[in-house]
Amino acid sequence: MAKTTKTKPRRRVKPALVVLGTSLVVLGLLYAAALAYVQPAAPGREITLDAFQERIPNGDVETAKFLDQDSRITGKILLVPDEPLVRYWVSYPRSDAATNDLLKALLDSDALVEIDPQSTKGLVRFLAQFLMPLVILANLFALLFYLVRSNAGGTEEFLDFGSVGDKMLGEGGRGRTTFLDVAGSDEAVTELAEVRDYLAEPAAFKRMGALPPKGVLLIGPPGCGKTLLARAVAGEANANFFSISGSEFVESLVGVGAARVRDLFRQARASAPSIVFIDELDAVGRQRGAGIGGGHDEREQTLNELLVQMDGFSPTEGVAVLAATNRVDILDPALLRPGRFDRHITIEKPDRAGRLDILYLHAKGRRLADAERQLPIIARQTPGFTGADLASVLNEAALLAVRERSQAISSAHLEEAVERVVGGPRRKAVIIPDADKRRIAVHEGGHAIVAAAAGQAMALDKLSIIARGRGVGHVALASEDSMLPTRDDLESRIAIAMAGVAAEELVLGQISTGSESDLERATNAARDMAGRFGMSDRLGRVRILREEREVFLGRDYLLTKDVSQPTLEHLDAEVRRILDEQESRARAILVANREILENLASALAAAETIQGDRLRDYLDTVRRPPSRNSHSRTPAGTNNSSAHDGASE
Repeated sequence: MAKTTKTKPRRRVKPALVVLGTSLVVLGLLYAAALAYVQPAAPGREITLDAFQERIPNGDVETAKFLDQDSRITGKILLVPDEPLVRYWVSYPRSDAATNDLLKALLDSDALVEIDPQSTKGLVRFLAQFLMPLVILANLFALLFYLVRSNAGGTEEFLDFGSVGDKMLGEGGRGRTTFLDVAGSDEAVTELAEVRDYLAEPAAFKRMGALPPKGVLLIGPPGCGKTLLARAVAGEANANFFSISGSEFVESLVGVGAARVRDLFRQARASAPSIVFIDELDAVGRQRGAGIGGGHDEREQTLNELLVQMDGFSPTEGVAVLAATNRVDILDPALLRPGRFDRHITIEKPDRAGRLDILYLHAKGRRLADAERQLPIIARQTPGFTGADLASVLNEAALLAVRERSQAISSAHLEEAVERVVGGPRRKAVIIPDADKRRIAVHEGGHAIVAAAAGQAMALDKLSIIARGRGVGHVALASEDSMLPTRDDLESRIAIAMAGVAAEELVLGQISTGSESDLERATNAARDMAGRFGMSDRLGRVRILREEREVFLGRDYLLTKDVSQPTLEHLDAEVRRILDEQESRARAILVANREILENLASALAAAETIQGDRLRDYLDTVRRPPSRNSHSRTPAGTNNSSAHDGASE
């Protein structure tokens, strides 16, 4: 059903408001004129008092007019012999003795002397300095008081601190966002369909006695489409959509955020059916009293008002509240209880099928050479990409096609776009010396060979030593991350990460600084194995480290305060053991495939990029070396520092 737009009636300006405003303007003009009038006169050239007194006995002063209020003397004087007289002014001190001496000297020199008391200027100066500022302030306060009391339409211009403004975004007509504009989040769409149905037809819920959720919290990493889903719900229900960020509520003035919350919900109730969407809810919904040295008064008052407002409206009013955050761990528990945000929808990064749907969605309107063949390849090459990342890939490919003046977006444009999104644009100005090319090729070749030996040969898609962004070299693994990786999976990831270091040391004799990111990934994985997942034979099935998240002051200030120091020392020893063990495993694989590593590194240094069938030709012959039984585990609590010295399969 088409919605009619309501036009606000024009408010009639009241006569008292006109009188007060006009009088304020007139008083301001009079005040400016008075200030200009009381400025001291300065006709002609300025002369110092000493120079003026020297010329009096010579008879050079023809006229002298004393201006009493300005404390100045003006007139005509002869400065250069045989030249015309010039106008002058000179300041004299406010002293009766000094004034009398000047007057006597001028009279003795036969100068024409005149005295002007300037009584009018004295009165105007009194009015401008004392009376008129008081009258103007009184008029201004009267105008503000009248606006507040009469609500004459100008209050918003002066007292809009507690208003959020017009946050309603139009979602009507053909341009509205619907579920057809969402891909890769089928489960979230199913959950949000109930909100759509309630806003579109609340009578059906009322007949059944069912109450829809008051608040829906969308949880997920950035770029997964939380805001898009909220807009799609409003578009499907043809409801008004109010969008605001959590940071817009929090101000330095205590009480302003709470007033803005009240104003937002007032607008939403007046425009029902409507959806209130609060982005970055953690900015205003953090746990109360979790700060060091006390809480944040303004944020806590704003949060309290938000809790009250969500309790205050009835589910039959046609208002639904949606919010988005990627920091659900720091939200106040009162927000998450039933009756407020009582439905939590987690939006994960899409799988391969979801990525393909997103690519098809964003490919509309773009000229692809062969979308049916190109897009499935891109979906396979982009594990871990969000919807925003995939949209950026297609946009980068389109920009590259325009830059090269191509007729259509080719597969080369799409592959380069993926590389640009992952590692940044190619740094063509960086000239890599041959020795560094060789080292990078050996490093990346080591990663590829150990990955092939670990059973991920089919996942390897490309090897490159081209400098991109801040890094050089790249190994493209097109495999999907397992939702429940096993101990062997994590050990293989560590071995692959340590393979670059092992390859450099094996072939070139020493390692370089290019292994920093590999060591970081390997160390984090080893700490997770030993401290979070209970995969350490020495420490046993115990969780030492807490959930991986940013530290929240007051709650997580001491992250490991419930763990003893000896246990932390054992944890460090286990991390060291796992890293050494997997580095030895990677080195054993590389020793067994030394010839393949040398050939692959030479080809990669020459070609700079190897991919597809040519890369698989090198990796299909990779051999797995014989190893000791790595799956025989030492019972928990025993020292196993010497176990797994060889390579494990």
